[in-house]
Amino acid sequence: MPIPDYQTLMRPLLAQHASGGERSRRSIRDGLASDFGLSSEELEELLPSGSQSKYQNRVNWAAFYLVRAGLLQSPRRGMTEITPRGEEMLAAHPERIDNLTLDQFPEFREFRLGGSSEDGGSETAQSATEDETPEERLEGAHEELNSALAEELLGRLLAHDDVFFEHAVLDVLVGMGYGGSKREAAERVGRSGDGGIDGVIREDKLGLDAIYVQAKKWSPDRQVGPRDIREFVGALQDAGASKGVFITTSRFSHEALALAERRRIVLISGRRLADLMIEAEVGVDRVRSYELSRIDEEYFSNDDGGAGPA
Repeated sequence: MPIPDYQTLMRPLLAQHASGGERSRRSIRDGLASDFGLSSEELEELLPSGSQSKYQNRVNWAAFYLVRAGLLQSPRRGMTEITPRGEEMLAAHPERIDNLTLDQFPEFREFRLGGSSEDGGSETAQSATEDETPEERLEGAHEELNSALAEELLGRLLAHDDVFFEHAVLDVLVGMGYGGSKREAAERVGRSGDGGIDGVIREDKLGLDAIYVQAKKWSPDRQVGPRDIREFVGALQDAGASKGVFITTSRFSHEALALAERRRIVLISGRRLADLMIEAEVGVDRVRSYELSRIDEEYFSNDDGGAGPA
């Protein structure tokens, strides 16, 4: 089954504490995973950032919200236990406990509204219906913004001529670390009549090996097919080349993808190219960045009893 959202996890997580005593976060995760019949693949599914498993992230946020609402307390690191309020809520809500349930507690409303519990109103109600954790919402918004930016980048590339596109491709490869500077990276770019090879990029700053590049600025509705890949493979063989990258603003057919995999050719479609432009900061300006911080457990586990250095 799909991984339950963090609000769906709240009551089962609270119920894990019903017998009393402290529970470790690991034992809670194991118990909930068994209750919901989650597979190993689902347990290993990562957030888009790859920083944490989606399941672990949702369990952690469910527990955190229950602590903030006073249904659980954390007597020591990594451990939680139920409170009298939590026992009352288990009895009063046999089906579900979620953010709307927790909003009855002033300390939870104050936490949700960033320090102001006055007029909980629509903002609290709206945020209380969210199924995703704050990290998932932030990463989802980041993906949505990048997706829109990628589409605009592709449109800009298509609006320029082939020479501009070939140089943009070169800038991306250099931005990814190939060849050092732009001047040093390319032995030849955009010169026709070379058997289907548009450029040769040095693989490293020393120029110990070369990557042969084919760049096609095609409209998104035109697919790169197996014939195009075979022509590129032939050009590589004629040049005695072992490494090739086929880059296009378009997309590849399934047959082209299968052929390229057998021939060990890297294919970069229009969307992937746009994503690489964003990563390498080619044709884009960084407007704002956000940093997420987590508790440094080592800092707070000082055996000498002091938080700071001796």
